[in-house]
Amino acid sequence: MTGPIGILAYGSLLSDPGKEIVACQTGIVEDVETPFPIEFARSSGSRGGAPTLIPVENGGAKVRGRIILVSASIEGATDMLYRREIHQVGSGKTYKEPKPDQTDRVRVKVLPHFYGAEAIYTDLRSNITTVTAEVLARLAIESVTRAETGKDGITYLIAAKAHGIRTALSDAYEKEVLRITEAASLDDALQRLRS
Repeated sequence: MTGPIGILAYGSLLSDPGKEIVACQTGIVEDVETPFPIEFARSSGSRGGAPTLIPVENGGAKVRGRIILVSASIEGATDMLYRREIHQVGSGKTYKEPKPDQTDRVRVKVLPHFYGAEAIYTDLRSNITTVTAEVLARLAIESVTRAETGKDGITYLIAAKAHGIRTALSDAYEKEVLRITEAASLDDALQRLRS
């Protein structure tokens, strides 16, 4: 490997990289386009079933993200990213490449020489059978009462929008949330669902 080590952020990592990654951050490469399309195509158990952003082979869109540069080896950065993804930051757990048939496990992949860095990213598989705006909206709405405060799908969608993330389905997904909740905005929808 040559060049600095970085972590490609295009989803919740943009707002919440976790304390281990923050502690060894040395810089940020802004305005990076993902080399693959992403979409709200995974229902997250830790978010009450809310749709989250993952790389997809069909549909989606390339989006703007950033690379978080870190003072760590590629292995060290991989372990930190893995612990962050499994919600065990600080546990000392190390990443082991899942077997090909373990499709529900976190995979960490490397993008060599990406915007001047050796960048790693998480590659999770979709577990939503049919990814449509309607399905995403229902999952997000249901997650508000299931997830801990701030971890629901509507909050996740608000954060993605704030970072300029627009996928092939994000506009229709938002409209569907507003239609179902009869709300004027996503913040309004969240307030209605919480009360």
